[in-house]
Amino acid sequence: MKDSIHREITPLKDNDCFLIFDRERKGFTFPIHFHPEFEINYIAHADGAKRVVGDHIGTVEGKELVMAGPNLYHGWENGKYNMENIMHEITIQFPRELFDEALFNRNLLKPIKELFNNANQGILFSQETIKQIEPKLLELSKKRSFDSFLAFQSLLYDLAISRDQQLLTNVAFQRQSDFHNSERIETVYNYIKENYANKLKVEDAAHLVSMSVASFSRLIKQRTGKSFVDFVNEIRLGIATRSLIETNKSVSEICYECGFNNISNFNRIFKKRQDCTPSEFRVNFTGVKNVL
Repeated sequence: MKDSIHREITPLKDNDCFLIFDRERKGFTFPIHFHPEFEINYIAHADGAKRVVGDHIGTVEGKELVMAGPNLYHGWENGKYNMENIMHEITIQFPRELFDEALFNRNLLKPIKELFNNANQGILFSQETIKQIEPKLLELSKKRSFDSFLAFQSLLYDLAISRDQQLLTNVAFQRQSDFHNSERIETVYNYIKENYANKLKVEDAAHLVSMSVASFSRLIKQRTGKSFVDFVNEIRLGIATRSLIETNKSVSEICYECGFNNISNFNRIFKKRQDCTPSEFRVNFTGVKNVL
């Protein structure tokens, strides 16, 4: 199953800052793919197309602006898009190394650092954000030399401070964990990733980071916006969706391997998060990937 997902070799060279592809065409032909570079994708006039980012599957409504982090599955498929319409697509790819850690730790760039962290889960930007940054985005491909780099930095900052960003994937689906905001949460995250198949208790997690249950519960809610149980389930779901995509294991096998105690509970939690059952998710994702 995972052979249907394409690892793209981007045209970026070691000394490149970023690349822009600005094109008009009819229909999506490139398969679901991933690559080590960040990607920003703007699409206009493609209503009804199907969007895939990590374990997220959605439909394009209005103009589209998505940012995907390194090695995160992403791609678009025609779906219900009217093939008579000529769509406009602008794709920007750039390496993480474009900004080193010392620069990122400067106060001025902290919003961009957070943007990059969030991009590991995929970000869908609001229509209001698109409206605000669209002129700058359309102008970017026309600029040259250092002017283009300055405009690109300005674009990143506008995206970083924009409102109503929607994170698209489960936290465990991303290929790299990134919890710069709390060493304790990162410790707990790694503990869950190593023990997700077992019964996990909030008391054990709190003891792991030398905190009382009450203090730990407040911390995890503050840092993740979730209770410990919901945080564990989200990590389990991220692992489950990856198994649904990358393996031919049965739904029942995946359910128990990921630490859910019964199929009914697994289906209920999965449907609440994905708006479909695990079986439906696998069928939908397979259908999207058959663009190869």
